[in-house]
Amino acid sequence: MSAADSAVASTSSDALEFPVRSRSVVLRETNVDTDQIIPARFLSTTSRKGLGRHAFNDWRWRDDGTPNPAFAFNRDENAGRSILIAGRNFGCGSSREHAPWALRDLGLHAIVSSEIADIFRGNALKNGLLPIVLPEADVQALMARPDDVLEIDIVARELRTPGGDIHAFPLDAFARTCLLEGVDEMGYLLARRADIQRYEERHHAR
Repeated sequence: MSAADSAVASTSSDALEFPVRSRSVVLRETNVDTDQIIPARFLSTTSRKGLGRHAFNDWRWRDDGTPNPAFAFNRDENAGRSILIAGRNFGCGSSREHAPWALRDLGLHAIVSSEIADIFRGNALKNGLLPIVLPEADVQALMARPDDVLEIDIVARELRTPGGDIHAFPLDAFARTCLLEGVDEMGYLLARRADIQRYEERHHAR
């Protein structure tokens, strides 16, 4: 592998396979901030692997280290689900890229809420986690049916329910391309370095 190829790999998030099909985990709490998603004491690592163990750490684990059975991600029926339906203003608070790292390592592919903090949304998109903003009434309807298998079509920018409801969501073309290719902005550019080099050579030849 060349140095440039290594650079692409290091700036790539794990590519997701779309459409995503999954039942959902419901987290009704509002104003879930990044310190609740991944407490500051776990931010010293630069590795994404293993951070899922600490996602929502202070809610998931009791003081003695045993799982809190009442928390959504500790319930047997939610095992393997990759869509989180969350309360309003998810991801607020300080900027930390570890938050989407932890959620991806937890197995999540998408967050659905009526409001997602802008900085968290940007960090999520850079790390292969799809943030979906829908009207509050639609989010509440999805929360009421967590066992429905939802389908997220990133190309069409649609979330579909088994009952036939189609929820369109905003996603700019560049973010969609990066998610489909499993890269961040730098990975996108490095993957096109040959085209960039040819352009530069033509430009300088003039």
